[in-house]
Amino acid sequence: MIDLKTYGYTEIEEIPSGLLPGRITELRRERFTVITERGELTAILKGTFYHSAESREDFPCVGDFILLRPNAGGDSLIVTLLPRRSKFSRANYSGHAAGYTKTILEQVVATNFDYVFILSSLNWDFNVTRMMRYLTQARQSGGQPVVILTKADLTEDYSLPLAEVRQSMPDVPVHAVCSHNGLGLNELDVYLKPGSTVVFLGMSGIGKSSLLNALMERDVMKVSAIREEDSRGRHTTTHRQLFMLPSGAMVIDTPGMRELGLFDADEGISAGFNDVEEWFAECRFHDCRHESEPGCAVLAAIADGSLPRERWEHYKAQQHENKFVQDRTSYLIHKNARNQSIAMQRKQTKKTGGWKK
Repeated sequence: MIDLKTYGYTEIEEIPSGLLPGRITELRRERFTVITERGELTAILKGTFYHSAESREDFPCVGDFILLRPNAGGDSLIVTLLPRRSKFSRANYSGHAAGYTKTILEQVVATNFDYVFILSSLNWDFNVTRMMRYLTQARQSGGQPVVILTKADLTEDYSLPLAEVRQSMPDVPVHAVCSHNGLGLNELDVYLKPGSTVVFLGMSGIGKSSLLNALMERDVMKVSAIREEDSRGRHTTTHRQLFMLPSGAMVIDTPGMRELGLFDADEGISAGFNDVEEWFAECRFHDCRHESEPGCAVLAAIADGSLPRERWEHYKAQQHENKFVQDRTSYLIHKNARNQSIAMQRKQTKKTGGWKK
């Protein structure tokens, strides 16, 4: 028997007869691997998930705790998604990649984690602006963000990029590590306690798989070589998976994402840029747009150096992207509802014999 508490499971008051709790550890296409007290089971979703879910966020994901109906002779059936304590989502700009409805713009990457490891390598692809976008979503997710700068062996002195990240993210822990020689890995022990869950986020080629192998103390992921001169490489991770470390902590590895679309990130932006938004209350007009209005505290702070212009530009860029996603989502939802209404009217008219082609 497996003790699910080692996987972070908190018992619920009553489990319906015939159902079994478990945690999703892997997702390949539409098949789930679920760890239960009986061991690993393969499962699929109950049909009601496809018919009743309002958006892709209602679908189970790696890290989720669920209730399933076990089937010893084949695939078990996931029937209930248990409440999540944290969730990381990204915007799906295509609107149909999930394969269920064109109005879906949210893609859930991982759930029920304690820490978000934002990984970036100390090679030519080092980009603080990109890390700040990941940080905004990490704050929105409910997990604690931690920045991990990988491949510390590629630079003779990584103190400068380390200082740059710490200056841009003053309240976030930052660590420089090297997976090959073990540099800095012991600093991560504080996050990797038994029962805790960490999600890895970062682009392709930044060393997520190498770090996972080092923490697992064995090779569990294939590592693809990249051209360090331009930091380009192939995706190593092709699907989401949860790994149990020797320490008793768990890691959710995710495919590298070159672009991270902010999704419903109001709280994350406010938390990450509270030093910017605190100036708003000082403006002469409560509806100040901070563009050219007289008595604008933001413009005055930028002029005298109290608010770095770069900081203000980062804030505006994230707010603009977040608004675009929200507006696009609202438009598609209303468009879909309108089309469904028209289709229902036509169907009803056809039944009554009043519809003609």
